[in-house]
Amino acid sequence: MAFTQQRRGARPQNNSRPSGGRSFGGGGGGRRGGGSRGPAKKYIHPSKFINKAVAKADEVVYESKHKFVDFPFGSELKHNIVSKGYETPSAIQDQAIPYIIEGRDVIGLANTGTGKTAAFLLPIIERQSGDRMLDMGFLPDIRQIVDAMPQERQTLFFSATITPEITALTKTFLKDPATVSVRTSETAEHVEQDVIEARDKTHKVDLLTELLQQDGYDKVLVFGETKFGVQRLSDHLHNSGIPSVAIHGNKNQSQRSKALKQFKDERVRVLVATDVAARGLDIPNVTHVINFDTPQTYEDYVHRIGRTGRGGASGRAHTFIDAR
Repeated sequence: MAFTQQRRGARPQNNSRPSGGRSFGGGGGGRRGGGSRGPAKKYIHPSKFINKAVAKADEVVYESKHKFVDFPFGSELKHNIVSKGYETPSAIQDQAIPYIIEGRDVIGLANTGTGKTAAFLLPIIERQSGDRMLDMGFLPDIRQIVDAMPQERQTLFFSATITPEITALTKTFLKDPATVSVRTSETAEHVEQDVIEARDKTHKVDLLTELLQQDGYDKVLVFGETKFGVQRLSDHLHNSGIPSVAIHGNKNQSQRSKALKQFKDERVRVLVATDVAARGLDIPNVTHVINFDTPQTYEDYVHRIGRTGRGGASGRAHTFIDAR
């Protein structure tokens, strides 16, 4: 996730874009989100979907050097932060915000659910400017925006993962960035990860329905590959007596916000989504993430499962794979 803005005092420069299929959640192996064509899906070995969660007692508690009131934010923003009950910044916030305030370009790396969004959003709110994503087909748009920006600007890049391709990209977008990395592992440490073998799509639907009827599956985020498949799966679950809503690219912003609020308020137990919901969303108390369809890349997997086990809480992730 990246954000770029004009530095104070710099002058702007003038510089003279329906899915198909008839199966639950599947189809279009080379498509992203069921709409536009993207890179072919990369093979991910099933062992990458298995991980024993680390007990919270094994953590080394980070000692922050600052309080939120120490940062040179305006009185209104400080008041709002305090009124929400936030006093001590997380590691990524504590270390990155001072660089951002200095006007430095920043690369911020931290595990999912550790406060990356607030790390760059609070300074942005202070300047009244909110972020862009470098994934899911938005890269050409970001390049166009950057090309129209003045040479003198500040760019912030925050992510839970960074690939060699993105590393190369940051070298074209950022100038002498400060890198702040507080990542403690490749995937969320507190997420218990395992695989579930299924013979075919019908078997997957049956297994998913059985899982969601068990105790403990209280707030579940299910990821599918295509817009059509996600909507059909959500409708099937809802008609089977499991309250469910869907978020995907065919939903407008109002529909997405309504579905998300229903899920957050626990009026429905299941949210079925394409990767549009994999990054940046902070949904409290998600008990399980289920990958009904495997993700395009391992980086996408990391962001998907990061919707549970946030802020050090425990969580579980299941990934359906073909029966071996």
